[in-house]
Amino acid sequence: MAQPRRPKNPISDVLDRALETPVIVSIKGGRKFQGNLRGYDVYMNLVLDGAVELEVNQAAKRYGVMVIRGDNVVFVALS
Repeated sequence: MAQPRRPKNPISDVLDRALETPVIVSIKGGRKFQGNLRGYDVYMNLVLDGAVELEVNQAAKRYGVMVIRGDNVVFVALS
């Protein structure tokens, strides 16, 4: 089955290149998570696999698969 087509814009271009690679996601409230980016949608909802919460750049809590709602995302960085 073909993947659904996403509208092309600069953010989706960057996220397409980041798929299946490790990323760090910062959310409102100052929390940061690291994991492999498995997917995203037009609202920038993100799916991370092997997600861990970072505290002072060290793993604090392991979550496995995690969905992060797009309106909470502050930034996404390659790690």
